[in-house]
Amino acid sequence: MNRAEIDTDDLLKVVLLLVVVWLLVEIVGAVLEVAFWLLDALPTLIGIALVVLIALHLTDRI
Repeated sequence: MNRAEIDTDDLLKVVLLLVVVWLLVEIVGAVLEVAFWLLDALPTLIGIALVVLIALHLTDRI
């Protein structure tokens, strides 16, 4: 098979596939970044929740 015999439609399909893969990688990267940010913020969120619970207990709101 000669390289000049590749159809334009086939080349467009390959380019489209590569762009879709690139977009999926970007989306997965963004989701993982948010997940890691939430995991990094988890100890702070637990601390805030404990302070709120203790404050509510001391004021007899629980």
